[in-house]
Amino acid sequence: DVVVKVARPTQKEHQLFRPGQTIFSFLHLQVASPDTYEALHEREITAVAYEMIRDEEGLFPVLLPMSAVAGRLAPIIAGQLLMNINGGRGTLLSGIPGVTRGSVVVVGAGVLGKNAVRAFLGIGAQVIVMDSNLGKLECIDDLTKGRVTTMLATQHNLDRISEFSDVLIGAIQKPGRRAERIITRDMVRRMRPGSVILDFSIDDGGCTETSRPTTLRDPIYVADEVIHYCVPNTPAAVARTTSYGLTNALQPYLEALGKTGIIGLIERMPGFAAGINLYQGNLVQPEIANALGREVTSVPWGGQ
Repeated sequence: DVVVKVARPTQKEHQLFRPGQTIFSFLHLQVASPDTYEALHEREITAVAYEMIRDEEGLFPVLLPMSAVAGRLAPIIAGQLLMNINGGRGTLLSGIPGVTRGSVVVVGAGVLGKNAVRAFLGIGAQVIVMDSNLGKLECIDDLTKGRVTTMLATQHNLDRISEFSDVLIGAIQKPGRRAERIITRDMVRRMRPGSVILDFSIDDGGCTETSRPTTLRDPIYVADEVIHYCVPNTPAAVARTTSYGLTNALQPYLEALGKTGIIGLIERMPGFAAGINLYQGNLVQPEIANALGREVTSVPWGGQ
């Protein structure tokens, strides 16, 4: 009756749907193939997207541990890709006495970006973080006691950073919306050969014009002489830690669902409603409806 997954259902799994089921997973329907929505709609599935569930403070409690894992993995991945044997510039992010450190730019100061900044700073890299929200930059500045450079993500500043960064991290997260492609191909072309882009926004379509999804088995490709890493489910690389983190976040919702059903769960935890993309096959999430160019349906718990 209730299916709990990680990735959204595959095309082969669509034929296994039963009317009335509730499916939990990372859905990202705004960038999924149209057949995913059609299958959920036709089989009258209640589809819950982990990445859109909110808590009382408006945060994303299920997405949070996944973002933390991805951010903390970033220097491990980037450090490997910068090695000459992998086609990188041959830069050691920490540097050594007398030799400059690697330069890392993190675009996006949310949970993923904050964890990436902390991790890169921990290994001794030179770190710059960019965001359009000044409050988030102030938070990063306080957290790191001024040890990182903060910049507003203006077009001028984005153009500047592409010329000197060894590693560029795309950490823009706006659940329910397609990622804005703020890193243009021209910026990528200005990056130095062998530098690295980790586009962690690829779950929502990517924030770089040159990005396309890759897999953990074949995670990179080179475009304009820059190494691109665009794996949608990077936390799966450390599946044990990730599984515990995901389960810790999901357990309260699943227990409440078993006791009270969907409507009772929403009454107890109103922010859960934001994660329901389809209810009994009907599209009820306004942001997803807008992204898909479809109309939203009224819901039994009131409002839209």
